[in-house]
Amino acid sequence: MRARALEFSGRRDVRVVDRELDEPGDGAVLVRTEWSGISGGTELLAFRGEIDPDLPLDETIGALGGTFAFPFRYGYSCVGEIERSHDERLPEGSEVFAFHPHQDRFVVRADDCVPLRGEDLRLATLLPLVETAFQATLDTGAVFGRTVAVTGLGAVGILTGALLARAGAHVIGSDPLPWRRDAAKAFGIDPVSPRELARVEVPLLVETSGRPEVLADSLSLLGHEGVALVVSWYGTKPVPLPLGGAFHRRRLTIRSTQVSSIPSAQQAAWTRRTRLERARELLAELPLETLATHEFRFEEATEAYAALDRGDEGLIHAALGYR
Repeated sequence: MRARALEFSGRRDVRVVDRELDEPGDGAVLVRTEWSGISGGTELLAFRGEIDPDLPLDETIGALGGTFAFPFRYGYSCVGEIERSHDERLPEGSEVFAFHPHQDRFVVRADDCVPLRGEDLRLATLLPLVETAFQATLDTGAVFGRTVAVTGLGAVGILTGALLARAGAHVIGSDPLPWRRDAAKAFGIDPVSPRELARVEVPLLVETSGRPEVLADSLSLLGHEGVALVVSWYGTKPVPLPLGGAFHRRRLTIRSTQVSSIPSAQQAAWTRRTRLERARELLAELPLETLATHEFRFEEATEAYAALDRGDEGLIHAALGYR
């Protein structure tokens, strides 16, 4: 069998290549992809060549072997239909989500699939971003009755703000792009411009912009013993921070959150699978159609990444279609 896959071949350069597929063995399935989602965070860093080339793609996802040294295949949000199954739990015709690079057909273990239950397949490509936002919300701790600032209203920022609002926080979301601020309103977020946010003081800041200068500027928003939770991955970009007297005297904390693992303090309540299943349930509970702004044919992947790189007006989340 053969498949067509997307390859990151150089800085700001992607191409479609042919590759051989093994026949699915026991406990595996062959999936025909309908949609694959593009991450505006890690994937855009990969497209720009802003990730250490020696870094493993993702050691927790079996389909992502190798490193970020060009050329490599990447992506982690494929949704499609099972064409051939060697696992009775997933009969042929089942619709599933799988963490896999962009590819029109692929073989994966049935255990690595998430069965879908009638969800819109285009919207289901947002599942990894919902899971990322969910983990960030778990890492903030109790927020009921508190004011939280979210910097950066891309898909992950909006989803994180939405889940914090559902947990009882007053969420102020900041982004310079007006269409992102407009989209955030549907998720219970109070959107403001960065200039307006500068007048706010909060106990908790969630940084999702992907821009190091935003984290540096936003530390001034934190009150005494405030916490900045960093969702953003800045890749190889330098991150200078103002860690002088104000940072020390206010006893500020900067923490990271990451979706590839479950923090030790949360392992009694969550596994990676139960967290992912809860994120799948959230697909039906959130107005995700507001975020699903752009669609490109798989063959138009170059234009899709270029649009993300340019920050085209109105773009929040892009997906590749395979029909």
